[in-house]
Amino acid sequence: MANLVLDDKNIKKFEENIGYTFKNKSLLITAITHSSFANEGIGNLNNNERLEFLGDSVLNLCIGDYIYNNEIDMPEGEMTKIRAAIVCEQSLKEVAMKLELGTYLRLGKGEEANHGRTRPSILADAFEALIGAVYLDSDFNTVKEFIYRNMESIIEGALTGTVFNDYKTELQECLQRQGNVKIKYVVEKQSGPDHQKIYNVSVYINNVKCGSGIGTTKKEGEQNAAKEALLKGIKI
Repeated sequence: MANLVLDDKNIKKFEENIGYTFKNKSLLITAITHSSFANEGIGNLNNNERLEFLGDSVLNLCIGDYIYNNEIDMPEGEMTKIRAAIVCEQSLKEVAMKLELGTYLRLGKGEEANHGRTRPSILADAFEALIGAVYLDSDFNTVKEFIYRNMESIIEGALTGTVFNDYKTELQECLQRQGNVKIKYVVEKQSGPDHQKIYNVSVYINNVKCGSGIGTTKKEGEQNAAKEALLKGIKI
C-alpha cells in the first residue's frame, strides 16, 4: 500500500476517525510521519519521535489521573499494575488499529515493504505521537477527553482484568512473595534487518534461566520470556 496523498479530503477523513479536528494541521502531519519517511524525504522533514516522547508522558499522566480519581480505594501497587496494562504496546496497538492509523502513516519504502503499517511498535508509537499532537494543539482537558474516549474499552478491560497482562510485573510480584530474588532479562540473539529486528530474550532468576521469549521489540521479548517463566511455575 502506497502512502496516501494527504489532501484536505484524506485529512478530514482521518480527523473523523480519531474524533478530533486539528487547528494546526502540521502537527497532525508530523504525528503520522515515521522517521523512515522523513529520512527519504526532500528537505528537512520532521518525524514523530519527539511527539511520541511527549505523548508518552501525557498518556501516563492522564491514565494515572483517571485511576486515582475513579478507584479511590485502590492501593498504589495495584494502580501501577493497572496503568502498565493500559499503556503497554499491545493496548496502544489495538487502539491505533481501531482508528485505522496504519492507513495514514507516512512510511519509507523499506518499512512499507516490511509491513510497517501493521507492526505493533510503529502503531503504538504513532498513537503516542498523536496524543502529543492533540495536547499541543489544544489543552490538557481536551487531550484527556481524547484519550478516555478512544481508550475506554482498554481502560475498562484493565480494571476488570480482561486485557493484556503485564507478565513482567506479575513475575516480579510473584517472586517478591518468595523473598529477595534477582531478575535479569538478557537478549540472547538478534536477527533480521534494522527495520525488522527479531529479539530472542531470556529471563534469569538468581542466575538461573527460567524462561525465553521472542518479539519484534525487546519489550515484547521480555514480556514473552516472563510469560513462559510463569507458565512453567517458579521454583527458586
